[in-house]
Amino acid sequence: MDNVVTDLWTTPVLERLHDEFGEEFRGRTVLVTGADGFMGSHLTDALCHLGANVHAFVRATSSGALNNVGHLRHALTVHWGDLTDRHSIDRVVGVLARAEDRPYVFHLGAQAHVGESWHRPYETIMANVVGTLNLLQSIVDHGVELEKFDAAGTSEEYGNVNEPVRHQHDFDPEGSLILHERSPINPKSIYATAKVAADFLTMNFHDAYGVPGIVTRMFNNYGPRQNPRYVTGTIITQALEREQVELGNLEPMRDFCFCTDGVRGHLMVAARGVPGDLYVYGQGENIAMADWAKLILELGRQEGYWAERELVSVAERFRPGASDVLALRVGYEKLERETGWRPLVSWEEGIRETIAWYAEHRSRWIGRVDWLPVAATTLPPR
Repeated sequence: MDNVVTDLWTTPVLERLHDEFGEEFRGRTVLVTGADGFMGSHLTDALCHLGANVHAFVRATSSGALNNVGHLRHALTVHWGDLTDRHSIDRVVGVLARAEDRPYVFHLGAQAHVGESWHRPYETIMANVVGTLNLLQSIVDHGVELEKFDAAGTSEEYGNVNEPVRHQHDFDPEGSLILHERSPINPKSIYATAKVAADFLTMNFHDAYGVPGIVTRMFNNYGPRQNPRYVTGTIITQALEREQVELGNLEPMRDFCFCTDGVRGHLMVAARGVPGDLYVYGQGENIAMADWAKLILELGRQEGYWAERELVSVAERFRPGASDVLALRVGYEKLERETGWRPLVSWEEGIRETIAWYAEHRSRWIGRVDWLPVAATTLPPR
């Protein structure tokens, strides 16, 4: 790719990216499903900058718009299709079968919103479970010899501690839960259950057919381009547009990892992880929703994006019934020990980058929010 610096991939970040992964991905055939999504687009950015031969599998829509990878159009090959449509899967896998090298597959395509999984349960299962099965079966049917198959999982698969197996969990000296690769899973949403199924399918195809599958469970990636209905985006977009910020339950704890560190996690696992294994990664510390919101609101106020904002909890934003997950915090020691990965971006730095993107790209998110602007404000000049 030409020396184009876009969004977060500044020259120093790109230099480190090349130092870490240049040898593994330069000139290599790579398929990214969900390439136009939040994390998929940042991963596609990185792979194009690394000089990979990138094939982007993008969900076909009537508009045919590329919202997040349009700036890369000259640097990749776009394949329009749908994970639930086996024909379109076979077409792109057929391209991989003709590659002269052993391709990498990064499978990020999914219905990835917990709340939406309750409103669209069948679509969630079809996209995340059947879609994964379609991709794996097509790879086997076409006889594609892959370098790695990275299946993107989620921290939501762990859910809450199931008391009968509490002794199998790890806790720090203060009694706080730490989740590792060996921690028991207890999915509390249709989304999480679908992801568990996709993880197990990946391992099934590794054991039965030798597909070099690896599962990566990411802990709450955030950053520019993310759907504004995820918690970080909804805090920022509401703060930009109105005086009151509405959230659901303010007590759950989450481990937030900035998107560029998440991309590095995918690349590191694909480059140096062991097929048939599971890796988890994130920031390694968690924070209550109330404190995360207050941190965002304070940093945005300091940067001049908004004045004082009121934070309120509203019942309509709670997860249904007893499905809320109370605490998610990763222990990424295994990944660090085996590959050297560790997060590089602090919460403060990542939040500032994220606020700046939402402030500068209002047209990209205003039509996607699930709240109504009630006290629009005018942004100060930057």
